Order: sequence, then C-alpha cells, then structure tokens
Amino acid sequence: MNEFEIFNETDEEIKELSDVKKIVKFALKYLNIKNSIFNIIIVDDDKIRQINKKYRNKDSVTDVISFALEDDKTFIKTKIRVLGDIYVCLNKAREQAINYNHSFKREISFLTIHGLLHLLGYDHMKKEDEVVMFDIQERILKEYGIER
Repeated sequence: MNEFEIFNETDEEIKELSDVKKIVKFALKYLNIKNSIFNIIIVDDDKIRQINKKYRNKDSVTDVISFALEDDKTFIKTKIRVLGDIYVCLNKAREQAINYNHSFKREISFLTIHGLLHLLGYDHMKKEDEVVMFDIQERILKEYGIER
C-alpha cells in the first residue's frame, strides 16, 4: 500500500494532475516501493523561491525541491515509509516544457518522478549518480508511454 496526495496550491486548474497520479503509481510499482507515504505539492514561483531561499539558501525560482525524511540517519524505521514532500513549481514546469520542446504533461511528470527519486535516496551530485538517476527517470517515463 502506497499513499500519496497531490495538493495544488496555485490558483490554476491543472488537468494533467490526474496523469501525474497515474505515472507516480506506475513508478512506485516499477521501483517495487511498498508501504510509503508522501506528498506532492504544486506551487507558484513565489512559494518555491521562499522554500529555496529558506532551506537551500538560494534566492531563486527552481523547478522541483524534495524534502526526504529518510535522508536523516536518525529516522525511525517502521513498516510504513514516510518519505517526505515534493514541491513542483507550476510556472517553471510550463517554461521548461516550452524550452525543451515537449508537452507540459511530460515535464510535470518528469519533475515529479525526479522528486520521488530524491525521496528514495537517489541524487545527481556526482556524474555517475546523475547517469543512474536520469536513466531510471527516462525508463519510467518511456515505459509508461511518455516520450519527448
């Protein structure tokens, strides 16, 4: 049993969120993740900038930020994994979809899966880790049927 919620904290209706929910379910199955709980929060530029400044000391808008609870080695292991929160910036997702010449659905799905992988402990600080993480992201998207 995996449980997650998607919260749209913007004033805009986002019809693609039903697709995001489906691809996240697919990704959890693909990655064999069970008994997890997490949130996906869609925010505007101001909110993501505030979060980025407060927690990463970067005063800029970014596309996705994940707060992984299992990053802290003092977390208590239980049967249910409380993974954390994924914040996705709506406007940045739209902008990047245009810049990368693919659909908004693909971009918001990509960012959400990227954030999920961070919650699961994947990182891209080193080139070899980046290759692994981005390969997994692309395989999930492709096998689900979301192409560039």
